[in-house]
Amino acid sequence: MSRLRLQKITAFLTFLLEAAIERAEERKRRKKEKEVARKSATRKLRLPGKLADCTASDTDLTELFLVEGDSAGGSAKQARNRKTQAVLPLRGKILNVASATTEKLSANQELSDLALALGVRPSKEFKLDDLRYGRIIIMTDADVDGAHIAALLMTYFYREMPQLVEAGRLYLAQPPLYRMTQGGKTLYALDDDQREEIIASSFDARSKIETSRFKGLGEMPPTQLKETTMNPESRRLLRVNLPRRDTIGADMRRDTDQLVSTLMGKKAELRFSYIRDHAEEVLAELDL
Repeated sequence: MSRLRLQKITAFLTFLLEAAIERAEERKRRKKEKEVARKSATRKLRLPGKLADCTASDTDLTELFLVEGDSAGGSAKQARNRKTQAVLPLRGKILNVASATTEKLSANQELSDLALALGVRPSKEFKLDDLRYGRIIIMTDADVDGAHIAALLMTYFYREMPQLVEAGRLYLAQPPLYRMTQGGKTLYALDDDQREEIIASSFDARSKIETSRFKGLGEMPPTQLKETTMNPESRRLLRVNLPRRDTIGADMRRDTDQLVSTLMGKKAELRFSYIRDHAEEVLAELDL
């Protein structure tokens, strides 16, 4: 092997070693920044009914549950895996960011606490790498109020942190509405249709079936909440998808922008027109 060739190989190996060291130091720096952000957020949120953080910091494992009210928050905190699952209770319905002024948005303490718990800044200052959790899971009651709160939260993330939604990090929990028991067998149903289907296919029609309807997450025992809604092995999650503003998804994204503005914006006449135009579609699904 010639001396010149040996020098080239040595230089190449040195370059690879320096690049590897640089990347390792960068990973170490980012990890330290996230640990500092986690400690800072935890200190600032030492308030009753606020963030119950998890102990792990690996975003491949961690998830934050957003729940409505202290009652549901208490059940969720007991049902969670303390290592990987954090819980942040919210006080009822948050601000509708699609119709709020910039001043109201910046002054809203509930949304400020939410951004602080996530470890990010909203709007133009948002950075996906700063996000402290791998999944953000909206967990609300299986009723109209719960659906409204979920819609408000999705609107917030859509307007203030769209990159989070585009990255597939936002989810909706699917808590059951019914619990059915016959003997030692217990099954859960998300809605009326699934309840009837389960009764017809999974139980003995000759014996009595005990059916209970959950009033809300706060009324659900922590063991059942864990089994049905929080345990990754047995729960059901819906991922919130959002098309990107690129060549492929541009048209779908514009349609989404228009729909959010229509349903959540300031102009009530747009919502009225939308309801009127789609009323027949809804009525076809209702059993009146």
